[in-house]
Amino acid sequence: MNDNGTTSSIEFLGDNRVKLTVEVDDKEFDTAVSAAFRRISQEVEIPGFRRGRVPRRVLEAQLGHKYGRAEALREELPGYYRQALAQHDLDVIDSPDIEIVAGQEEGALVFDATVEIRPVIEVAGYKGLHIEIPSPVPTDDDIDSEIDRLRAEHAVFQTVDRPATDGDQVSIDIVGSQGGEEMPGLSAADYDYEVGTGAVAAEIDENLRGAVAGDELTFEAAHPDPDETEPLDFVIDVLDVREAVLPELDDPWAAEATEFETVAELRADIRERLASMKMSMARQAADLKIAEALADLVTEEVPEAMITDEIDARLQKLFGSLRHYGVDPIDHFAETGQDLEQLVSEFAEPAENAVKVDLALRAIAAAEGLDPDDDALTETIDEMAARVGVTGSEQMERLRESGQLSPLRADLAKSKALEWLLDNVELVDESGAAVDLRAAESSAATDHDQPVTDQPVTDQPAQTTHRQTMETTND
Repeated sequence: MNDNGTTSSIEFLGDNRVKLTVEVDDKEFDTAVSAAFRRISQEVEIPGFRRGRVPRRVLEAQLGHKYGRAEALREELPGYYRQALAQHDLDVIDSPDIEIVAGQEEGALVFDATVEIRPVIEVAGYKGLHIEIPSPVPTDDDIDSEIDRLRAEHAVFQTVDRPATDGDQVSIDIVGSQGGEEMPGLSAADYDYEVGTGAVAAEIDENLRGAVAGDELTFEAAHPDPDETEPLDFVIDVLDVREAVLPELDDPWAAEATEFETVAELRADIRERLASMKMSMARQAADLKIAEALADLVTEEVPEAMITDEIDARLQKLFGSLRHYGVDPIDHFAETGQDLEQLVSEFAEPAENAVKVDLALRAIAAAEGLDPDDDALTETIDEMAARVGVTGSEQMERLRESGQLSPLRADLAKSKALEWLLDNVELVDESGAAVDLRAAESSAATDHDQPVTDQPVTDQPAQTTHRQTMETTND
């Protein structure tokens, strides 16, 4: 019996279902009934008594003793149930079916709670997984490309006597119309346009490719608005064609155009940034593809309750995101015409896969002995406690009372299982070469300490600066 006068026993029913039988002794439950009557006294008015000061015996005479017991049941039964879950360390995945066996009218309270628990499965084949991910190591070509992007920002354009091609800048007079009426937003004189950008309509680039100064181009283009069925008409006079001439790649240019004094320093900085970015992309790809592979390995049918919970979690995340940006979810669905039932249907498959991954990681953790020890659990709880400003023991008790201690232990085990997989499955890059993520992480972390060396650069046209490219990619 617990200190609070409750005892519980468990019966395994099969099909991942258990029955908890919980008994709360007469004295303990009578204390709960007294507390219930105190709450009731705050809400009723009895002549001759102040609100909140009505004795229990008077309330029982007025309302009946069953009234207080029913209120105590409503208020306290969930707590008794949670205590039993914690006592038996049960990982339930659905709401329980409760049956009051005794105590509704007098005496000790006894109830049965039948509930579905998370299944324990076995996964075969996880040690032989072959996963392809992007290479986490930047190549010389990657670095050359980034440098050329920066050089392109400082390019000058020179007139050429040849047909226009992608990357050229053409000066044009353009008139766009629809149904014979000129459209000011699509008309301009002496307008500089970069071929290949597709900035207005794909047909513009298609007609400008191969054009030379003096050409007059007349063509139709689809309207960018899908609701518009009538096409656009364009007339373009090509005034001249200019090609980009990149600046010379040398130290004076590096000092003038960047924060670095030499090309070697610039290359070293780019290598370090690319290594960090590519490592992040490789790790994300590895996590994602390992998860997809694990889901494929789970052949057992997963509980519907787990899929439903996962769908609900995804809906709540979506609704929270909409509210964060000041959008009411109901208004959003009304404006987009999206049906909630349709959204639930779209979430069903990814939710089922997420459940399979959860079960697979738990199975691998059990098979490989990766459950966290007490020290690891305590360390994690101490970190959580520091963030909320309580002691580790207080946080431990909070987790135990709320039933979150077992899920926390499981999360740590799943994290260790994923790390084990990263170290033990076969990871290869696009070329089929083996990838050692740990070594790449270490290399990326120490790249900035390596001596700076210059390397040859090839000329490749591009659009954005080095810093812009990094920021865009990291976003």
